[in-house]
Amino acid sequence: MKLSLLSIQISALATVIFCGVAHATAPHRLHQITAQQALQLMNDNDSTKKLSSVELTQYYLQQIEKNNLKGAQIRAIVDINRDAIKLATRLDAERKAGNIRGPLHGLPVVLKANIATKDGMPTTAGALALKGFLTKQDAEIVTQLRAAGAVILAKSNLSEWANFRGEGSASGWSLLGGQTKNPHVLSQSPCGSSSGSGAAVAADMTLLAVGTETDGSITCPAAANGIVGIKPTHGAVSGAGIIPIAASQDIAGPMARSVADAALLLDSMTTATAKTHYGQSLASAAISNSLSASLAVKKVVLVRAYDAKFPAIKAMQDKVAAALTAKGIEVLQINNWELPEQLGKDELTVLIYEFKRDLNQWLLDYQAPKPVNSIAKIVEFNQKKGKAALAFYGQQYLEQANNIDLTKDAKAYQQALANSKTLAAAMLDQYLVDAGADAILLPATTAAWAIDHVKGDDYSFGSSTAAAVSGYPAITIPAGIDGLLPLGLSIVGAKWSEPKLLGLATLLEQQLPKRSIPGFVASMN
Repeated sequence: MKLSLLSIQISALATVIFCGVAHATAPHRLHQITAQQALQLMNDNDSTKKLSSVELTQYYLQQIEKNNLKGAQIRAIVDINRDAIKLATRLDAERKAGNIRGPLHGLPVVLKANIATKDGMPTTAGALALKGFLTKQDAEIVTQLRAAGAVILAKSNLSEWANFRGEGSASGWSLLGGQTKNPHVLSQSPCGSSSGSGAAVAADMTLLAVGTETDGSITCPAAANGIVGIKPTHGAVSGAGIIPIAASQDIAGPMARSVADAALLLDSMTTATAKTHYGQSLASAAISNSLSASLAVKKVVLVRAYDAKFPAIKAMQDKVAAALTAKGIEVLQINNWELPEQLGKDELTVLIYEFKRDLNQWLLDYQAPKPVNSIAKIVEFNQKKGKAALAFYGQQYLEQANNIDLTKDAKAYQQALANSKTLAAAMLDQYLVDAGADAILLPATTAAWAIDHVKGDDYSFGSSTAAAVSGYPAITIPAGIDGLLPLGLSIVGAKWSEPKLLGLATLLEQQLPKRSIPGFVASMN
């Protein structure tokens, strides 16, 4: 769908759903509400307080209309589910009849535009080659979310091809969606590639959102937009139906305004295997109070490697250390956090190889149009379209993947896969196993940098790779501020340790300064 049509579509919906209904107090009542608060209101017996799914869905459609293509022009949303109000109406009727589908009953959820749905919203990864592509089936997590009662509200913008098209990209930009902006300061990056999901949650355009990560694409936008993001243990969530980069690292995860909300969403997305490992509701683990969290967590490692260069990060880490120490948790502070050079090289080898293998299979399984149903055809399509498809940077990753011989290059790939996972796990296990720590805490990245379509992203550092490659879980929470921009803290643990990490994240959420609400400031000047 063209962006110019998106505004028309939302306006048309608004004309239908807002006429004749008193919504004067809705923005004040529902502004930045959490899922937990929304569920309480939905279950309230007082008719003057009771919240309906229709009212909640209407509110977010109104917020999208106000600030997505108009107003602050966040460009977080690329498509609206035209059946959202109809679905919310049905769910309200079911609730009234005492039929609750699951823990998300009536709650709006936004999906990243690389997640397949069969509801008339295109699945495109932001690329011209897949413009308007409608899949005939839902991704497995979408089936789960519908069963849990979610209202699939919209699809969000992303870094094109999940930031794996070519070198020199700017996070949050896709040809079909344009440039997503950071709602705190509009000139700054929302980080990627789940930029639209992160910005939509922060900017109050949805209650909950789903992002995907290969390396940093949930944790970084969570940090940059000042929200909570969870990259689960690899394998905890099904990747079936999600446009892939690499099966050995890809994972979907929740993005929300609180730890408890993110855990609630994750509960409805996990596989049967994950539920067995966890042994409990993740939402219950997140809601656990400070005392139980502090009893479960005895020792953590706090990475101070970036303090000297970034004073705001130092201030954040000082507060984190003080909060944990006050709760009786031992804090081992370290000043070095440097990835082995070979890890990065091996990771790229793996991603390039699996990109060809996995994307080609997805395009066939989901019946992409024949002119673009392989990487080779997509590369050719982009070459023929030129700047109309490639805009301000190239397609080096697509080309490199296209040049892979899946048979001849298999041995080198297998060696790189084994080595990268060994190196990444060893980097984390020296603390999680050898030193007996329950978690490693480290800044996710710097405050958001300026959007630049000439130079691309200006990363000073990112801390996601070890957890991404090893498949260990990471929870990123708002934990500090640098001027007008939020800072995020990533909490990394051993595989399947999400319940313990959620308790720790909740403790820190309670002890650290509250999440900053975006002000839609035009620029840093």
